[in-house]
Amino acid sequence: MSIHFTKEHEWIRVEGDTATVGITDHAQHQLGDIVFAEAPEAGKTLDKGGEAAVVESVKAASDVYAPASGEVLEANPAIADDPSVINSDPEGDGWFFKLRLADPSELDGLMDEAAYRAWVETL
Repeated sequence: MSIHFTKEHEWIRVEGDTATVGITDHAQHQLGDIVFAEAPEAGKTLDKGGEAAVVESVKAASDVYAPASGEVLEANPAIADDPSVINSDPEGDGWFFKLRLADPSELDGLMDEAAYRAWVETL
């Protein structure tokens, strides 16, 4: 299992050819109390860097971008029922969707956890 991060504050956890995607703890802190989340439906094809999901907080709405291309396998029903799970466990139970990676080499340009945490410190 490996985990990668984007500069748009998404994380992608890869196990085999399946990846789970969500937003980082830093992102949920910036957004504040999350009141709505919409993840892509199973079967949808996503392009790396393309809009994949939407998250809304009391402060703002924000797009969630696909860190890699692939076909959505499932959306997380928990975030539709209770979007606050994204605040309480953003890098765990608050995931947005799972996808089958089209090209695992697209992950090569993403940051590992140490690089992401160091980068966030510069913001």
